[in-house]
Amino acid sequence: MVLDAPAATDAATDSATHAPVDAVVVRRAGPADAQAWQAFCLAHEASTFFHRAEWPGLLGRTLGYGDESLVAFAGDRLVGLLPLVSVRGLLGSRRLCSLPFCAYAGPLAHHDDVRRALVDTAVARARAVGADHLELRGLDPVCDGAPVQDLYSTFRAPIPDELDSMKGIPQKRRNVVRKAVSLGLSADVNRDADRFVEQYAENAHAHGTPALGRRFFHALLDAFPDTADVLTVRDAGGRDLSAILNFYHHGEVLAYYAGEVAAARRTNANDFKYWSLMRHARDRGCTRFDFGRSKAGTGSFQFKKLWGFEPHTLAYEFPYLPGGEIPQTNPLNPKYQLAIKTWQRLPRAVVDRVGPWVVPGLG
Repeated sequence: MVLDAPAATDAATDSATHAPVDAVVVRRAGPADAQAWQAFCLAHEASTFFHRAEWPGLLGRTLGYGDESLVAFAGDRLVGLLPLVSVRGLLGSRRLCSLPFCAYAGPLAHHDDVRRALVDTAVARARAVGADHLELRGLDPVCDGAPVQDLYSTFRAPIPDELDSMKGIPQKRRNVVRKAVSLGLSADVNRDADRFVEQYAENAHAHGTPALGRRFFHALLDAFPDTADVLTVRDAGGRDLSAILNFYHHGEVLAYYAGEVAAARRTNANDFKYWSLMRHARDRGCTRFDFGRSKAGTGSFQFKKLWGFEPHTLAYEFPYLPGGEIPQTNPLNPKYQLAIKTWQRLPRAVVDRVGPWVVPGLG
């Protein structure tokens, strides 16, 4: 299906090429657009890792989402894109999202007119398929007057100097990391999905939330052979304590999917993990560190501030919200507290089997 958005007005200019954008046509993205999509993403200074062309297909193959992604063309030139998928809820609801399980992946373009055309077409598509709502997850607002959920913040800053001596990190974090070093902790970088899942699933169970399945992480690491890896922290006896799955984009490392076992908290493994990852990313040539998103008022939010990183509130916008109320499908919603406590009491063997069937509707 091809969906045409209203033409952009006043012969706007695309700042990347300085070529005129006289008439913008927005349509559903297809396989033939993948190369142009990826080139546009990698060249755009405001793109994030989640704008990469691999994501909609990856989410579709592993979680069953329908690909509703949009591309904007001026003639034969791609001038904007919007990764977008259709998500079926546990009770049969349907929503369009850019993108579930991703921190930020809203409309990407060089010009406001193109962004508006992408959003207008996404709204039209949400209305056409009878979606409950359309959610666009961005770093900053792009929709005038749309309802916004400001629950999440991200933490991004330059990688500190003098990491090896630890002088570049806050003194209290420095003392904690030095204690971890004295306990014999070490870190290695790998691409072992099975090894990572053990830490990740244990952590998700402890927090009472369903975990993404093993198949997802195998597919994820396969899809990004050069731009994703795992850093794992071990104790002095060689036992895995904590792990983080990371993405690399535009000179920035994004520390994203995390996991740990209970013993990690007794050995300061998490502080050691992030210090080790900053050193690894620096050695890869990165200059910026992204701690990933956290919900305001949570322990992870405060932990990232202790590292000297300031929060930036994310703009999760709902330009199509016929019900008028922003959905709160997150662990802070009091309605989920009983489910969280029940999930925590279930054996790992049970939640590991059931979780992958439940989690797609929650992203």
